[in-house]
Amino acid sequence: MTFEEFEKIAAPAFPEPDAKQWEQFRQLEGLYEEWNAKINVISRKDIGGLYPHHILHSLSIATYLKKERPEIYRQFQEGSLEGEKLKVLDLGTGGGFPGVPLAILFPKVDFTLCDSVGKKTIVAEAVSKSVKLTNIKVVNARAETLDEHFDYVVSRAVTALDNFYPWVKGKFGQSILYLKGGDLSEEFAQLKKKYRISEKSIRQWQIRNWLEDEWFKDKMVIEISSK
Repeated sequence: MTFEEFEKIAAPAFPEPDAKQWEQFRQLEGLYEEWNAKINVISRKDIGGLYPHHILHSLSIATYLKKERPEIYRQFQEGSLEGEKLKVLDLGTGGGFPGVPLAILFPKVDFTLCDSVGKKTIVAEAVSKSVKLTNIKVVNARAETLDEHFDYVVSRAVTALDNFYPWVKGKFGQSILYLKGGDLSEEFAQLKKKYRISEKSIRQWQIRNWLEDEWFKDKMVIEISSK
């Protein structure tokens, strides 16, 4: 997928970005190709699928919020919650997904991109600096060592949900927005059993509601509310 093809899909969904933001999205292709040749953070077979499989996939969190949770989408647009700066943790960010695309889309939100693998955070930080994202902080650390509190946590298929949840339990005030695919019934069952999470606190949204590509057929945005 070319940048122009990406823009044809993304622009109708997100009319808000200005020319600077679209240029940042354009620059991502060359930057990730360059860095991936040095440090493999995206499968070499999949680097050509950067826009659909990584950037649009990341932005599906924003699409979910816009369609299903407009009150939260407004928070991200405004970058604030109850008068305070909105803070989002991207845990297990790898080379910067979903954090970098979301930080471009929501420049008023403060994003912390965290990964325990140092070479991956090198890429995330280099890309962020190259496109001049001032709302990103990159941290090489394990989740349990973070002492900061966030409003939201975003992540992309780092591990099973029942493994992931204790890493961030007590570190967020609103909800987790998690990208994952496949049959999640057992993971949901374990979440409810181990951590007493109620059925109404878990929402699922199929990405194929927005992106018709076969690659997204079993992929979802999962929201786990803290309340």
